[in-house]
Amino acid sequence: MNFDLSEEQNMLVETARRFVEEELYPYEMEVERSDEVRPELRRQIVERSLEIGLYAANMPAELGGGGLDPLSMCLLDRELGRASMALQYTVARPSNILQACVGEQREKYLFPCIRGEKMDCLAMTEPGAGSDLRSMMCRADREGDDFVINGTKHFISHADVSDFVILFAATGVEETKRGPRKKITAFLVDMGTPGFTVRKGYHNVSHRGYHNSILEFDQCRIPLDQVLGEVDQGFEVANDWLGNTRLQVAAICLGRCDRAFELAASYAAERRQFNQTIGKFQGVAFKLADMELRRRSAEFIVYDAACKAAEDRMTDMDAALAKLASTEALGFISDEALQIHGGMGLMSDLPLERIWRDARVERIWEGTSEIQRMIISRSILRPLENVA
Repeated sequence: MNFDLSEEQNMLVETARRFVEEELYPYEMEVERSDEVRPELRRQIVERSLEIGLYAANMPAELGGGGLDPLSMCLLDRELGRASMALQYTVARPSNILQACVGEQREKYLFPCIRGEKMDCLAMTEPGAGSDLRSMMCRADREGDDFVINGTKHFISHADVSDFVILFAATGVEETKRGPRKKITAFLVDMGTPGFTVRKGYHNVSHRGYHNSILEFDQCRIPLDQVLGEVDQGFEVANDWLGNTRLQVAAICLGRCDRAFELAASYAAERRQFNQTIGKFQGVAFKLADMELRRRSAEFIVYDAACKAAEDRMTDMDAALAKLASTEALGFISDEALQIHGGMGLMSDLPLERIWRDARVERIWEGTSEIQRMIISRSILRPLENVA
């Protein structure tokens, strides 16, 4: 398969790389030490990314976004992924799910996110319901033209700096061949809505400055016109989003693989021990070879999924393969890069210890590695079981 980049894609990579190096790298240490992105810095990054066309690049051009195809979005996310999560995420890509907005929802939620005036966050995970979304306990009960929401969500990324939440809640039960199954509906809920509280989440070893929050709903009443998509059709809305998000995570991890690998290779070529560079020692040289093998393998799988997505052919297995390959490659590469640096790799003077820490969460959120393997194995076996 040919992954040669077009002239426009090469320009995108160059622009994004320069932006990351000039606008994000200089603030990484500040964010690591303070565990915050200052509001004025956040605004500065948003405005600069809007100026050069990187903001909301995932949204269709006809809606005011960048209109990038899936492979081009992977190229952009790969470059942004070189920087710390708190800074790179400031160059927002609004949730693709917001394209389900209709009528006044577009003016209130979709377009402001594309213009950089608002930010969304997505709330699915609960204390007792992680990957098993059907077991969620957060409920939205219909009362006339309103829904009344009760329940708790946690591990909700960047809710502390968002203007509204895309909430998934149970809205009933349906009978299926496998027994009762909860119906799920998506809602648009503004921060500050009575009965809705955002609390500080858990301290996280990964992604300093990029926080998780706990969302609590206690008799929170919202009108019917804040349903996103159709009532009881939340899974249809979510499925349109999950594959794209897993592809995004995969591309971001490629960027971190690149940075960790480049640091390791440079260090191996410069650091001298016993009158030669350490890269001449087989123990180090073979590490670099294995790192490059993992990096290129993950790259091929991610780009293959992105090309299929551009043709609307990406399957759940393609997205799962991409996330699994890149997140596990990052875990391996960041660890080996740190090992090559020895004790210096653990010092905060270098970005390696942060990349190493940040890598761990990638195999957990947006579907654990175990969930990805389950998706892949089921996709392999299901056709064979039908034949049998």
